Amino acid sequence: MRRLAHILLMLGLAVTLCAAAGDGEWLRKVPAKDRTRPNPYATDPDAPAAGAKIFAEHCAACHGGEAEGKTEGKHIRPNLHSDRLKQATPGELFWLLTNGSQKNGMPSWSRLPDPQRWQLITFLKSLP
Repeated sequence: MRRLAHILLMLGLAVTLCAAAGDGEWLRKVPAKDRTRPNPYATDPDAPAAGAKIFAEHCAACHGGEAEGKTEGKHIRPNLHSDRLKQATPGELFWLLTNGSQKNGMPSWSRLPDPQRWQLITFLKSLP
């Protein structure tokens, strides 16, 4: 009985963590050619600051001013300091910004020019 309670507790925790960080289903949709795409702004010393400005203008309303995530009713906007983001490749993040994840409420940012999306990714990768 105690083992069953422990298993149920662990399952509940896993479901909560997955919900808080998005379900990650979008990662399975990223084509291999996009997954390995390098960030041309990764070593640009000005890119994190430019990306921070883009984040403030376009992303902070949903993800919080410090990228800490937010809960809006039943919608959970992920914390962008998460391991999932840290482990995602720049190409995967570029694909997500380009295509969005409608199921999770993430819009497509394909209207942002490519350089701005890469600067945003550089900023996100610089988060502690």
